[in-house]
Amino acid sequence: MTTFRSAGASDILNVLGHATFVWDLAGDSLQWSDNVTSVLPEIPAEALSRASDFSKLIEPLRGIRSDAVLNSSGSDAGQGVPYQIEYGIRASMSAPVLWIEETGRWFAGADGRPARALGLVRVNNERRARDEQLLKLSQNDPLTGEFNRTRLVAALAEMIEEAARFRSSFAFMLVGIDHLARINDAFGYDVADGVILEVARRIRARLRGGDILGRFSGNKFGLILKNCTVDDMNVAAERFLAGIRDEVVPTPLGPVAVTASIGAISVPRHARTAEEAMNRTQEALDLAKVRRRGSLMQWRPSVERDAQRRVNIRVTDEIVTALNERRIVMAYEPVVATTSRQIAFHECLVRMRQEDGEYSLSPDIVPVAEKLGLIRLVDHRVLELVVAELADAPHAHLSLNISPATTMDPDWWASIESLMRANPGVAERLIVEITETVAIQDLDDVRGFVTRLKNMGSRIAIDDFGAGYTSFRNLRKLGVDIVKVDGAFVQNISRSADDRAFVQTLIDLAHRLNIQTVAEWVQDEESAKLLQGWGCDYIQGRLTGLATLTRPEINHTAPPITAAR
Repeated sequence: MTTFRSAGASDILNVLGHATFVWDLAGDSLQWSDNVTSVLPEIPAEALSRASDFSKLIEPLRGIRSDAVLNSSGSDAGQGVPYQIEYGIRASMSAPVLWIEETGRWFAGADGRPARALGLVRVNNERRARDEQLLKLSQNDPLTGEFNRTRLVAALAEMIEEAARFRSSFAFMLVGIDHLARINDAFGYDVADGVILEVARRIRARLRGGDILGRFSGNKFGLILKNCTVDDMNVAAERFLAGIRDEVVPTPLGPVAVTASIGAISVPRHARTAEEAMNRTQEALDLAKVRRRGSLMQWRPSVERDAQRRVNIRVTDEIVTALNERRIVMAYEPVVATTSRQIAFHECLVRMRQEDGEYSLSPDIVPVAEKLGLIRLVDHRVLELVVAELADAPHAHLSLNISPATTMDPDWWASIESLMRANPGVAERLIVEITETVAIQDLDDVRGFVTRLKNMGSRIAIDDFGAGYTSFRNLRKLGVDIVKVDGAFVQNISRSADDRAFVQTLIDLAHRLNIQTVAEWVQDEESAKLLQGWGCDYIQGRLTGLATLTRPEINHTAPPITAAR
């Protein structure tokens, strides 16, 4: 090895951690500053003397130095052509890798080709480690260390291509931890993170070599199981489920019992793209949770499901078009005083006028609109129609139904506040009906909803009461004005002793809380007399008139429905 010396240069280079070199490309020789052994320790002198020997120690690409100079697109105009590269080097496979930054400038010979190069090298293991950590963070989930969603999806797409190329198959699974939100609420996020980490460890311990595990979302893991048949899928899923459920997860706050549900699909048999595989597996996971948590559901083609989706697409288009064309209208069903049979108010029910002139009923519209995320638009339109009717008819009292999602919709609140300001005197004649499903959600949120409406002057009714699990204690806390007893119990009271006892008890308890009652689906006079005897305030149903599209001659003369004290 040849070295050269410049007064004070070695000290400066040592302080900076740099070594300089002169590279004679024609002669394959390297000349280094005399501090090179300090900068590149354990690199043999013979390897430092010849460029070809030095390149044998480089990884991952041995030819990186030659390529940077000999394959450069630049030309030397007398000042040289700069280059900058990074590579690893080590004296043996057992030695640690030194990551080198090399910055240099090559100079051309008489033929214009690179003849020699001058440059310097420095060891930068810290930067390399930092870059590797950043790369790992960009590809791996920081909590579990497994693939993150981006890398998992990329691996899934690669596996689909490979399966198509080699005519093989594999399974894709989504493992969802059951009730993780409850664990968050009961123990805190630190414990929930510990549960996620432990579930990942248990799944990892039961994977075969070559299988892939990644964090799909907060409580879900994605698994790619190579060369996995449908039968293998069942066996593997039970292995994962048992591994998760059979032992409690120890946490600083005590043991936590955990179960998981799995959705799975055979690829490429039932999915040709990564997006298709993920969507269908999520669909299967949702079905597993509905059917029985802690179980496996495999996605399979379904004629009925495909037909329902076509119906959903058609109905979605019909609802949106009807909204745009103002074909969403109201039907009015009278609610009458039980004793006098005078109309107290009308319940407004949504109808959709079809292009052929026929009308779709609420049961045909609302469930699909809720499922497809269109119910907010429908509820907004119904609110506009009801307020307009109340403004046009000063003696009218109307009720409208809103969906669970709308109760927390800030846009709906903005609309009703704006409409009430623009139409003074309307709020006091409006009754808003929420289902018992809404009432058993977060009590504080629902109480806030009720309070805001009552502050405007409106009244609140709980619809379909008795179908859910709302306690009368909660009704008192909510401050609702009206309870509408579910028609499923009312329609058979003349024939069913159980229904009679249930309805009579509901009415009695409501009155004790100063809450007025409405009985739905009253079919006959015998039922009406029973309800009158029990003190039910109002009735509605076939006996008193079903909903009609004809705008009623509104002159409500029954005793007004008062707000609960």
